[in-house]
Amino acid sequence: MRLLRPILAFLASIILTLLGLLAVTFVIGRVIPIDPVLAVVGDRASPQTYAAARAAMGFDLPLYQQFLIYLKNVLSGNFGQSTLTGRPVLEDIKAFFPATIELSSVAIVVGVGLGVPLGVLAGVRSGRWPDHLVRLFGLVGYSAPVFWLGLVGLLIFYAKLDWVGGPGRLDIYYDGLIEPRTGLLLLDSLLAGDTEVFWNAVSHIVLPASILAWYSMAYLSRMTRSFVMAEMKQEYVMTARIKGMSECRVIWRHVMGNVAVPLVTVVALSYGGLLEGSILTETVFAWPGLGRYITESLFNADMNAVLGGTIVVGVCYILLNLLSDLVYRLLDPRAHAA
Repeated sequence: MRLLRPILAFLASIILTLLGLLAVTFVIGRVIPIDPVLAVVGDRASPQTYAAARAAMGFDLPLYQQFLIYLKNVLSGNFGQSTLTGRPVLEDIKAFFPATIELSSVAIVVGVGLGVPLGVLAGVRSGRWPDHLVRLFGLVGYSAPVFWLGLVGLLIFYAKLDWVGGPGRLDIYYDGLIEPRTGLLLLDSLLAGDTEVFWNAVSHIVLPASILAWYSMAYLSRMTRSFVMAEMKQEYVMTARIKGMSECRVIWRHVMGNVAVPLVTVVALSYGGLLEGSILTETVFAWPGLGRYITESLFNADMNAVLGGTIVVGVCYILLNLLSDLVYRLLDPRAHAA
């Protein structure tokens, strides 16, 4: 019974969070000043046509009935039809979301690979020039508008220097040469053994991923710095130094062993932020991902696509939080006793 109780509480929290997400998206779909019926029938439709379409879409029913229908459809994987593409929203999400996952995954790997070591350096050298330099570098990445960085990056590294590929995931010449097995172009090109397509895809992803990684690195370096500074004041650090342990071992074995526990949650939230916050980057770089799909759907009053994409991003947040919680419990045995 003692083991069953936390499992039931864990499942209940997942269900309540998911219901809350669906309730929020439902309310957004009703209060936003866009009429989904007009998006379907057009603004020149007769009142009779408008009324018939409104009844067919279920908007003449009471709100609680509309929510129950909405809940049933979403849980069955039915997000409705997209007026922008003419296809089911779920098919569109399956087509566009892998591009966002690929871009965000490359960005988070670079962000963690740079942000954590820089955060450790800033925390250990707190108040000195490495700390000030890392904080300044992070402040620029955290404060500068993403769309501005994207435009400047394209102007310098693509238009002027020709070091990277332009907008999109591939040059037009390579488009359609690789069979989309996973939707992740880098992985699919490697599976197909086509290194030429792979390196062309790398040249296109390096700039948008670097800009997203800079934003992620700024956040991760700042949080890592705070965690390291807090741990460096603990008594076990002084004890390890008195025993003659090297400074490098004290930091990377003992301090980082404790920092890794809260850092897992920070990395998970940062990755979720990249999945959700890559809209501007995808728009600037014409990246065919979920963020650009949601943006274009919003401009075209395609609320089925907007809400479907929002739900997918929200579910990703929930799954990432669950994963970080599981890793947290593995890294910190004290969490089991809580």
